[in-house]
Amino acid sequence: MADIFDVIADGTRRDILQLLLDRATGGERGTSVSQIVAALGVSQPTVSKHLKVLREAELVSVREEGQHRYYSLAVAPLDEVDDWLVPFFSIDDDNEPALPESAMHAAEVVGRAAASVKHSFSTAFRKLPGR
Repeated sequence: MADIFDVIADGTRRDILQLLLDRATGGERGTSVSQIVAALGVSQPTVSKHLKVLREAELVSVREEGQHRYYSLAVAPLDEVDDWLVPFFSIDDDNEPALPESAMHAAEVVGRAAASVKHSFSTAFRKLPGR
């Protein structure tokens, strides 16, 4: 699997991830390539190339319906980015710890639990009949 940091370093891929996040938050069960092309104003071959990289990094999943493919965000691989970034948010402008270690750990645990619950709830809600 590609280094997650290399994958998200590309601005177009970040734009695709943001679009998928926005559409998922809006209740969409997937986004087609043509919808991504229209929203971002980039060519279909460019979008397809970037979606392939995102699929290989397991940042998106694809659902096929007939000849159409619908892409959805998969956030689990971003945990590695989160793990790397968290220590940078735990110091203040004077390079001093902003919070005691126990408070930082508690905040991380609560944040991850909240994100997990939100994701589980959203996934379950989208699977309800009539959605």
